[in-house]
Amino acid sequence: MSAHAPLSSPIAHGGRLDAARRAYPHAPEPWIDLSTGINPNPYPLPVIAPEAWMRLPDEAAFANLDAAARTAYGAPRDCAIVAGAGAQAFIQLLPRVFPAHRVGVLGFTYAEHGACWAANGAKVETVATIEELAGFDVAVIVNPNNPDGRIAFPCDLGLLAQEMTRKGGLLIIDESFMDFTPEHSATSLASLEGVVVLRSFGKAYGLAGVRLGFALCAPARAAILRAALGPWAVSGPALAIGAEALADVRWRAAAAAGCAAEAERLDAALARAGFELLGGASLFRLVRRDTAPDWFARLCEKGVLVRAFPERPDWLRFGLPGSEPAWARLNAALEIG
Repeated sequence: MSAHAPLSSPIAHGGRLDAARRAYPHAPEPWIDLSTGINPNPYPLPVIAPEAWMRLPDEAAFANLDAAARTAYGAPRDCAIVAGAGAQAFIQLLPRVFPAHRVGVLGFTYAEHGACWAANGAKVETVATIEELAGFDVAVIVNPNNPDGRIAFPCDLGLLAQEMTRKGGLLIIDESFMDFTPEHSATSLASLEGVVVLRSFGKAYGLAGVRLGFALCAPARAAILRAALGPWAVSGPALAIGAEALADVRWRAAAAAGCAAEAERLDAALARAGFELLGGASLFRLVRRDTAPDWFARLCEKGVLVRAFPERPDWLRFGLPGSEPAWARLNAALEIG
C-alpha cells in the first residue's frame, strides 16, 4: 500500500482532477473520476438555436423551463420555481437573503450547507434526528443524504415543515439526488411559507457543466430569491437544454433503471474488494474500511479518483464508472476480476 495520505481540502467536493493530477503526476491518463455523484452517461445535448447564444434569454424561455421543471418534479401549482446556476448557488444565497441565528443541520451531510450559514454569522449545529430540528430558526435536510443515501420520508418532513411555517422558520430540503427516487420527494410541501426545496439538474442528467438548479418555494420567498439573483440568472443555452431534458420522461426512466443496475454492480465489486457498504444513492455508494486512506492513495496512483472524507477517515465514496473501459480500470485498481 502507498504511504500517501488522502487529499483533503484541495478536492473536498470531488471532481478536482487538476488537484489530483498535481498530487499524483505519474498516474496514468485519462483519469477515471468517480469522486462525484454525477450520471456518467449524460443526456444527449439537443440542437440549440443560435439565438440562445446571441441574445439575452426572454421570458418565454424561462416559462418553458418552469413548466418542464414543475411537471418533472411534481411541484404544486401554488408554489413558485426559481432557476439558478445550480443548487450550489441557492445554498450560498439562502443564508444571505434569509438570515438566521441558529441553524440545525441533519448530519453527517454535505458540508457546504453548514459552512455557508456559518459564514453568514449563524450558529450551526449538527443533529442526529429530524425531531431535534424543530428547535432551530432554520433546519437543513439533504434528502437523499449525501454521502450515505439516508432517506427522510415525506410524512416526517411534513410535520417539521408545518412547525417551521407556524413559527416563521425555514426548512431547507436539498433534493439534489432525488430525480431517480421521486416517490420520496417532498416537493408537495414547497408551497408552505416555511419550506424551500432545492433540486439539481446536472447530477441526474450528467450535465453538471450546464450549471442549472432550482429552488421551489412559496411565491413571497421566490420573489426575494429572484431579486437577489438579478435578471438572466440562467443562460439561454442552459434554459434550452434544461427544458428539453426535464420534459423527456422516457429518457429519465431509462437512466434511473440504468444507474440502479450500475449501482448494484458497484456494490458487488466493492464487496469483492473487501469494503463494507454503508449506503448510498443510485449515483454513488459509500463504503468503509480501516485502511481507506491507503486505498484512496492507491486508487489515485492508478488514475482513479474517489471521494475521501477528512472528518471520516475510514470512509470512501465511489461514483458510477459508466463504461466498460472505466469498469476495467476500476477492477484492476481494486485487484478484482
